[in-house]
Amino acid sequence: MLLSIASTKPVNYWRHRLFSRTNRLALPSPSSSSSKTKPEMSHDLIRQLQANHEVLVSKIAHIESTLKDKNLNVTNNNQNDGGNVDNRNDIETEQQKLIAENQSLRNEIQRITQRLTDLEIQIKGSPNSSSTQVQQSQSEAKKVAVESKQKTEKQKKTETKQAKSDTKPKGGKGNKAATTTELESERLIDVSRLDLRVGKIIDVKKHPDADTLYVEQIECGEDKPRTVVSGLVKFVPVEEMQNRMVVVLCNLKPAKMRGIVSEAMVMCASTPEKVEVLLPPEGSIPGDRVTFAKYPGQPDQLLNPKKKIWEQIAPDLTTNDNLEATYKGDTFIVPEKGPVKSITLKNVPVK
Repeated sequence: MLLSIASTKPVNYWRHRLFSRTNRLALPSPSSSSSKTKPEMSHDLIRQLQANHEVLVSKIAHIESTLKDKNLNVTNNNQNDGGNVDNRNDIETEQQKLIAENQSLRNEIQRITQRLTDLEIQIKGSPNSSSTQVQQSQSEAKKVAVESKQKTEKQKKTETKQAKSDTKPKGGKGNKAATTTELESERLIDVSRLDLRVGKIIDVKKHPDADTLYVEQIECGEDKPRTVVSGLVKFVPVEEMQNRMVVVLCNLKPAKMRGIVSEAMVMCASTPEKVEVLLPPEGSIPGDRVTFAKYPGQPDQLLNPKKKIWEQIAPDLTTNDNLEATYKGDTFIVPEKGPVKSITLKNVPVK
């Protein structure tokens, strides 16, 4: 057993064998390269260096295999030892030496590999040289890796959104609201989408910061009156506004007017010189719906400002020869009570 350990070759022996075989590696001879151009010689040298590198890798693998066998023999001998403490100590010492020699050889291999790499970099070949190709391949590999990572992250986000949408309970309140909004956006744009109601002005005063504006409290058949800001000071005296029945558009998005939020709009027949508040028929009460025979349907909960729904409907709102407010000739009607009218203005815009 001790003879077997003693016969294990030291690291210098393996280093000598490695370099003796490395020195015999083939390199292009000057005579064979004399007729070639510099780029061709560079190509040949790089190819030969790569071939030599493969030979070195093969030899290194053989050396590592031999060392592995030696380590295995030492381990087996250690297991078969009947208790000789000195022998076990010697074996452990030899094992440590073999491990150190193995690490030294690995370091030597890394040094030689680095040297080959440095030689390849030093040779300046043509744009199609193998070193350039290697760099391009590495760059492309990195690019593909980044793109792959981005695609994977994007796919994960998509799957997460899909999972969230799939886990939402059907028939829930949020789902119902979303469905209602989608249906509203898909409907045709006509007057049926306006929430026109009869209202009663229960309080009116001038806007504190604007001489041309009234601030009204209008009862619309709801739990509390709506605050409405109207530019009617120049056209309708405040006495005529108090306790007046009016037609109100209730589903415009609330908007601030000189610091006060207006929650609806009083409908009027209008010219540049004269404005008249529309009159609901006799017997109307706050909250009565204004409907259209040719345009049935329920109004939107809230007109989407981005869709410009009101702006598309408004040009077709006018009075006719009978003073009736109309949409494309179809009269504003309070069911079972009659048409909505202006006082004196015929064939003028309603807004």
